[in-house]
Amino acid sequence: MKLSTAKSLGERIRELRDAADLSLREFGKKLDGLSAAYLSDIELGRRHPSEKVLADMARVLGTTVEHLESYDMRPTVKEFKRRVAQDPSLGLAFRRVLDKDISSEELLKLVEKRSDRKKT
Repeated sequence: MKLSTAKSLGERIRELRDAADLSLREFGKKLDGLSAAYLSDIELGRRHPSEKVLADMARVLGTTVEHLESYDMRPTVKEFKRRVAQDPSLGLAFRRVLDKDISSEELLKLVEKRSDRKKT
């Protein structure tokens, strides 16, 4: 089974910005003068917009905050802390993933393989 590659929030923002034919600088001007570098970091997934910036982006791009949020696949910090508190070995597992420099693709393949085994 092939893994689907979901778009990230930044990728969706860029897609909508391109569809609106806005350069990063033009987009930034419409967003109260945000810098092109900051917006580029958001589109590349290096930064995440605040709630206010996300709302402004949705307005300028002609969509809803909910639509944009549906592309944000990050678990909330609160949810992550809750899960690790319930199962401390989960925190250890994530540290090992990071220590071994396992890519997201490798991790997703492992999860998919495990899911396929459970179905049989």
